[in-house]
Amino acid sequence: MRAGGVKPEVAVPEQARLGEGPTWDPATGRLIWVDILSSRIHTFAPADGRRTLTLAEQHVGAAKPRAGGGLVVNLRDGVGLYSADGAFSWLVHDPVAGRRGNDAAIAPDGALWAGSMRYDEAPGGGRLIRVAPDGTVTEHLTVGVGNGTGWSPDRRTMYYIDTPTGRIEQFAFDGERITGRRTLAEIEHGAGSPDGLTVDAEGCVWAALWDGGQIRRYTPRGALDRTIHLPVRRPTSCAFGGPGLRDLYITSARTGLDRPHPLSGALLVLPDAGEGLPGTPFGG
Repeated sequence: MRAGGVKPEVAVPEQARLGEGPTWDPATGRLIWVDILSSRIHTFAPADGRRTLTLAEQHVGAAKPRAGGGLVVNLRDGVGLYSADGAFSWLVHDPVAGRRGNDAAIAPDGALWAGSMRYDEAPGGGRLIRVAPDGTVTEHLTVGVGNGTGWSPDRRTMYYIDTPTGRIEQFAFDGERITGRRTLAEIEHGAGSPDGLTVDAEGCVWAALWDGGQIRRYTPRGALDRTIHLPVRRPTSCAFGGPGLRDLYITSARTGLDRPHPLSGALLVLPDAGEGLPGTPFGG
């Protein structure tokens, strides 16, 4: 196992309550991320430092680019769409009292895989669904806290994190279904809880450890290959972006902390940390 040779820098000195879901949008050259509990959608363009802020309709677990411009968003009451001019509409409206959308990811075929959870984090209170570009919903898993999702470079494996399990799991993936659930890695007691993840060009899985102050890189065989120690206690997710997808962006949270670090809630970046995989925009 290698310790990280690069040090985190501050990309955006935000004090997000619950920063999440960093996603690189190559069409605009900007990083998209959200502050779930503040219902805010942020963008950041590394080339010139330009930032934007959009107030979402309700608590927003994830925001991802759409093929025709705009965003698809995983909200409290379902999945919504923002057009390129900012107009909002529901794609899937499915409100359940006490439940909200959480992390989400776009599969290689342009479908959205969206997780949810109960506000009280009750076991089995969330689900993992696939939302096709036409809005067709297929439910795949019952979960506690639906979190990180990503795919191997050959698109045959899907990685997933249901945070209360303490595991990074993997499934055989055929484009529409997941089968053969297996454990890639189990986080040892006291090291934190697995949250968001991303997959790099070598097929390795990078996962944020909530309450662990770390980003970890696991090989496709589940070996711990690299650990990046962070100044913040609650990193939430990570994604590659910037020129050549070489920089690793990390979201973080300050919610629930009595004495948060001054950088808690900031968007951090590890320059030249590796090489990410090109993302896919939502096809709907």
